[in-house]
Amino acid sequence: MWTRSFAVLSLLAVVAVHPEAGAPLPPPATDEAITHALNRLTFGPQPGDLQRVKALGLQNWIDLQLSPSRLDDGALGAKLARLETLTLDSQAIQRDYSGPAMMERRERRRANPDSEPAMAGGPRREVSDTQRKDRQVIADIEEAKLLRAVYSERQLQEVLVDFWFNHFNVFAGKGATRNYLGEYEREAIRPYVLGNFRDMLEATAKSPAMLFYLDNWQNVSADSPSPGGAQPRPLRGAQRRAPRGRAAAEPTSGKAASPKRGINENYARELMELHTLGVDGGYTQDDIVNVARAFTGWTIKPREASGAMFVTRLHDDKSKTVLGHAIKAGGGENDVEQVLNILASHPSTARHIAAKLAARFVSDTPPTAVIDRAAARFITTKGDLREVVRKIITSPEFFATDAYRAKVKTPLDFVTSALRATAADVRSALPLARELRDMGMPLYFCQPPTGYDDTAATWVSAGALVSRMNFAVALGKNQLRGVRVPLSEEAAVALKIGSPEFQRQ
Repeated sequence: MWTRSFAVLSLLAVVAVHPEAGAPLPPPATDEAITHALNRLTFGPQPGDLQRVKALGLQNWIDLQLSPSRLDDGALGAKLARLETLTLDSQAIQRDYSGPAMMERRERRRANPDSEPAMAGGPRREVSDTQRKDRQVIADIEEAKLLRAVYSERQLQEVLVDFWFNHFNVFAGKGATRNYLGEYEREAIRPYVLGNFRDMLEATAKSPAMLFYLDNWQNVSADSPSPGGAQPRPLRGAQRRAPRGRAAAEPTSGKAASPKRGINENYARELMELHTLGVDGGYTQDDIVNVARAFTGWTIKPREASGAMFVTRLHDDKSKTVLGHAIKAGGGENDVEQVLNILASHPSTARHIAAKLAARFVSDTPPTAVIDRAAARFITTKGDLREVVRKIITSPEFFATDAYRAKVKTPLDFVTSALRATAADVRSALPLARELRDMGMPLYFCQPPTGYDDTAATWVSAGALVSRMNFAVALGKNQLRGVRVPLSEEAAVALKIGSPEFQRQ
């Protein structure tokens, strides 16, 4: 965290509770409490933030962060304007970027069938303009994420976009998923992070990125007359995450596997285990099968269009039972609506979401009391995420002494908080994306559907600390390409980002 001296902060904040109503009083107004809130609810304080929040009032600042539309983010918009692919839909990405690159690679293989792919450490193959243009799609998304984290005034929103993307993770390295990635974050995640959970659940379920990543585009009734629908090419030699308790399936060859006809349970399992109920949420294998049956027929529109579509002839339209709820035969695409309603309103979902948010904002092992209150708030508001987050970040547990510096920063948190602490001028964020890859956190390339973890056990190791110190040294010496640190007295002090204190938030 940023202070002039980077001294270890006092851990003496006390949160009182009203003796009659039992409701927490407004957040404490101490410097320690404000700095704690800045560390947890943003990607790190900037010089002057402590004084600004103090003048505004911590409660007023929290209220503003919970209503991001009230904050002017025009300066960030100007920085994002040069990223030309950022606002394109998947149709344009396929037509103008990935499609031409794919055709060029096919032509190259056709012309040189015996050529071997370039190996790591071997001579570099010349990159054509078409391939370079294709790579720009991922580069723009990575750069936008870092610029938003560093410069956005809507800091809590950006923290939550990162949280929810990991909760509903998709892997950019799996085939066609990359074509839908920008669209996925822009349309299925970002609009809902302070909105209704049920709405985000549906938006992710019907996103082409999720349909491809967890294979629901292959999920069809075994009785359907023909595959139909859009048929994206499966990932060559892709490994799937196995159900808990089973070994992961190994690819048998480098050739693309032919999709098996019939029910595919991959998405249904992760929908219940990760996205809603949690691993101990009370569902059975029969529930997984019936949810998968409800999702049959949902696939990806042909490449000349964007979005998902429902193909009636691919759907299992027989009756189903999910968590004890009967879904009548003949429901068609409405089967999915019923399943999502059941899952979103289930008490296990409320608790699973509350526990994950509390672990993100309070501690890796948050007190049961804050989880209980957040879960109750989820239920009474029917999944209003703004109110659930508010319940957590204004709680006594959030401002308790034990919560201060209780979280270890992820590589993304570490890098962006260092840039904010030093008031760095980021002219190109691509070198920073490479730094994150070296630290084990390549943006948008987390392969398991669990997404990146944000607990200490994942990120604390000797190698990780060395990488962070190397980054701190390079930043302090102005040796990072695309980044310039003003070497004022305050910035020079702030460059102590390699210290153990700075690893925590």
